[in-house]
Amino acid sequence: MTDQPKFEPIRGTHGADDPGPRNLPLDLQNPDILLPPETDNGSLPNLKFSFAMAHNRLEDGGWAREVTVRELPVAKSMAGVNMRLGPGVVRELHWHKEAEWAYILQGTARLTVVDPDGNLSIDDLKSGDVWLVPAGIPHSIQGMEEGTEFLLVFDDGNFSENETLLITEYMAHTPPSVLARNFGVTSDHFAGIPKSEKYIFRLPVPKPLEAVRAELPDSPIPQPYVFHASGIEAVRYSGGTVKTIDARDFPVTTLSALIIEIEPGGMREMHWHPDADEWQYYIEGEARMTVFDATSKARTFNYRAGDVGFVPRTLGHYIENVGTTPVRVINVFNSRLCSDISLNRWMALTPPDLIRGHLGLDDTVMNALRRSREAVVR
Repeated sequence: MTDQPKFEPIRGTHGADDPGPRNLPLDLQNPDILLPPETDNGSLPNLKFSFAMAHNRLEDGGWAREVTVRELPVAKSMAGVNMRLGPGVVRELHWHKEAEWAYILQGTARLTVVDPDGNLSIDDLKSGDVWLVPAGIPHSIQGMEEGTEFLLVFDDGNFSENETLLITEYMAHTPPSVLARNFGVTSDHFAGIPKSEKYIFRLPVPKPLEAVRAELPDSPIPQPYVFHASGIEAVRYSGGTVKTIDARDFPVTTLSALIIEIEPGGMREMHWHPDADEWQYYIEGEARMTVFDATSKARTFNYRAGDVGFVPRTLGHYIENVGTTPVRVINVFNSRLCSDISLNRWMALTPPDLIRGHLGLDDTVMNALRRSREAVVR
């Protein structure tokens, strides 16, 4: 076996070697934690957790794992679930106390939703599409021919996928006499209902979408809960692309998102969000992020595929591609609209004498300031 490269927490005369015991592969994946930049200072909470470290709940034909405040205590406003459903496999009929935002990572899923007015939405969604199901609205998810994997984000960090309201449990914990009166039949018709949850279970791949729709009332939900974001173009910048998904194009949503691709050598510019926390899911690549808070606090983290990051509202940060392949990351915000303050543009739109007086910058820097938006720079 080839020896792994040595990596020691030493910077000049500061630090010392780490003879062990140590988990060298983990150190190599998190170099800016073991050997922080000199600019890191003070104490900030942990802003990273990997789905690879989350308990994986294996079910009949699928699985689910979650990152909540239990795993990432700073993320009080949002929690996330990564779920896989095989062909035909169903996430059973259910509803939540929280709003559910979703992004299809792989494959195709069928989402079925019924609103309070009896309107119906049945849609097939593919990689890059999203949905938003408000709190209390019943729905189900089913994998199509190739199955599906998706990301769910909920607007409460205390959310747990294991504590949703399920149709099987609701029926199982209602007296049969009440079920009989509710549905207008005798109680013996409910002798075969499940005694516990199904949660994730196998069914055949459903019939084509139009055939299923034809069997049900043609009463679409007035404000669709789905948005085929796979069909909209991302905005290109010098260092990559950004696709915005918010209430301007998806009116029903209460959570918004940026789908960002950062090319090698590129960086999501230094910025902050004035009105929302940022919950991040890294799809691919190797990234680095420093988060800045008041009283000289700063901490740097490294991220790769499957990792979750979090940035509290108003804290300055960037996302830098430190690898040789593109970084793809989903940034979800607990606000209807995506907005940020660019450090560069703020400085460019401030009287130059004020900027020089604060920072002592030379003409080269002053002339490089941009008044236009450049979300991903090179």
